[in-house]
Amino acid sequence: MGVFAMRLPDVGEGIAEAELTEWHVKPGDIVREDDILAAVMTDKAAVEVPSAVSGKVLELGGEIGQMMAIGSVLIRIEVEGEGNESADAAAQAEPAPQPKAETRPEAGAAAAEQPAPAPEPAAPVPPAAPAAPVPRANGTKPLASPSVRARAREEGVDLRQVPGSGPGGRISHDDLDSWIASGGIQQGSVTRGRNTGVEEVRVVGMRRKIAEKMALSKRQIPHITIVEEVEMGALEDLRAALNKKHEGERPKLTLLPFLMRAIVEAVREQPALNARFDDEAGVIHRHGGVHIGVATQTPQGLNVPVLHHAEANSLWDNAGELARLAEAARDGSIQRAELTGGTITITSLGPLGAIATTPIINHPEVAIVGVNKMQIRPVWDGQQFRPRKMMNISCSFDHRVIDGWDAAVFVQKLKSLLENPAMLFVEG
Repeated sequence: MGVFAMRLPDVGEGIAEAELTEWHVKPGDIVREDDILAAVMTDKAAVEVPSAVSGKVLELGGEIGQMMAIGSVLIRIEVEGEGNESADAAAQAEPAPQPKAETRPEAGAAAAEQPAPAPEPAAPVPPAAPAAPVPRANGTKPLASPSVRARAREEGVDLRQVPGSGPGGRISHDDLDSWIASGGIQQGSVTRGRNTGVEEVRVVGMRRKIAEKMALSKRQIPHITIVEEVEMGALEDLRAALNKKHEGERPKLTLLPFLMRAIVEAVREQPALNARFDDEAGVIHRHGGVHIGVATQTPQGLNVPVLHHAEANSLWDNAGELARLAEAARDGSIQRAELTGGTITITSLGPLGAIATTPIINHPEVAIVGVNKMQIRPVWDGQQFRPRKMMNISCSFDHRVIDGWDAAVFVQKLKSLLENPAMLFVEG
C-alpha cells in the first residue's frame, strides 16, 4: 500500500489560490476515481475537485474557509501500489496511540515492608438532583393529589400546563411551587422560555465573495439613486397578447426582455451609462455592445449572469437566453464567461419587491436598474382618480462619472419607452 498526495489543481488561468468551501469526504472514507472530493471557489466561479485515484482517505489538507495555494496538498489517499508519497505521511496524519501508564510493585521483601496506604477520606456525596419533569401527552389528565389540586384552584393554575416529576408525571407541591415561581401562574397564559443559543456561521465561499463585492462597491462608489413611477398597463397588455399569440412556439415573455430592450435604446443615446470604470487607472471604458447582468438568487447566494450583446437579439431571443442563464446559475452549471463582462445590471425582487429600493452598483459598472413591485394605484387623470397598474423603477449611478442630470434623462427615457411600448419596436 502507498500514499497518494493529491494537490489542488489549476482551476483557472492566472488563479494563484482558491478558497476551500466544502468537503465531500472525511478521513476513513473509501473513494473511487472521479468521485467529488471537495469544492473550492476562486474569484470567478465555484469548482468541484474530483479524485484522481481510488483508495481510502487518510488526511484532509485544509479546513472550510481556508485559502489554499494552487499546487498545495489537498488530500492524502491510501492506494494500492507505491503511490506518490512516502508512507510516513499516513502515519503523521494520525497521532500514535499513547501507551497506558502501568504501576508495578517492587519485588522482594522491600515491597512487603511497604505500609499499606491509609484510606482516603470519603468524598462528600452531593445531594440528589431533583427528578426531571416527565412529559405528558396532549389531552392526558394531570395526576395530582387532592391537596395539590386545591392549591392549584386557589392560585389559578391550570394543572394541564404544569410538568410533574413524580411517577407517571404526578404533580407534587414542589412542582407546583416551581411553576408558580417561574411566573406561569395564570390559567391560560402562554409562557416562553428564553433561548440563549448562539449559532456561529462562518462566512465562506459565495457568501464571502458577495460580501466583499458589496463592500467594495459601497466603499468606492458614491451612489446616487433616482426613483420614478411608471404606468405599466400598456406594456402588460402587449406582453399578455404576445404570449397568447405565440404560446408554445416561443419563450414566454416576462417584463425583463422589454426592460432590456428599453435599456438598449436608452444607452444608445447615452453611451456613458453603458460602461465600466477602472478607478485605479482613471479610465472609463464605454462599450458598444450592451452586456446586461441580471441579479439572480440561487441556493448558493446571489449570482449575476450576463446576457451578452442584448442589442443584437430579438425580444424572444433575450427571453430564451435569460431563462437559460437563470437556470444554469441555480443548478451550478453556469460557465465562468457567463458571469463576467457586464456593462449594466438589472436587479429585481419580483413579486416580493417593495415600493422602492436603493440598488447597489455592480462594480466596476456605473449604473444599475432596479425593478420594484407592480400594483394597482389610484392615479389622477386631470378629472378624477382612476385605477392604474403602476411600478416604480429605482436606478443607481456612479456619481463620480454620471452627473445627476444625465441620470435623470436616462430614467425618463426608460419611463417613456415602458409607458409607450410600441416605441420599442420603432427603428431609429
